[in-house]
Amino acid sequence: MSISAYDAATAYGGGLAGIPVSKPGGLAGKAAPGGEDGGSFGDLVSGLVADTSGKLHTAEQASIRQVAGKGDLIDVVTAIGAAETALDTVVAVRDRVVSAYGEIMRMQI
Repeated sequence: MSISAYDAATAYGGGLAGIPVSKPGGLAGKAAPGGEDGGSFGDLVSGLVADTSGKLHTAEQASIRQVAGKGDLIDVVTAIGAAETALDTVVAVRDRVVSAYGEIMRMQI
């Protein structure tokens, strides 16, 4: 069974939306020394998926413009590189979450 990035974002956005994520140097749920709030893991994943979706859409549009003869090849390559990097990041986060979930399920209570 595999889990898609969207499924992971939906699951963690709905299930963990109220759980704060701590930032380096700050306490979970408390304001960090710079005055920033910690946010939640669900917000982090949702933002990551939304950013990746936007980059994939931008790459697709650049490719469409290039095929139509109205775009620059360098813009297409740059957009595809950014989208690939963002997608690799989402997949890596998903893999780590699934791995952590598996470890938690193997813990003895």
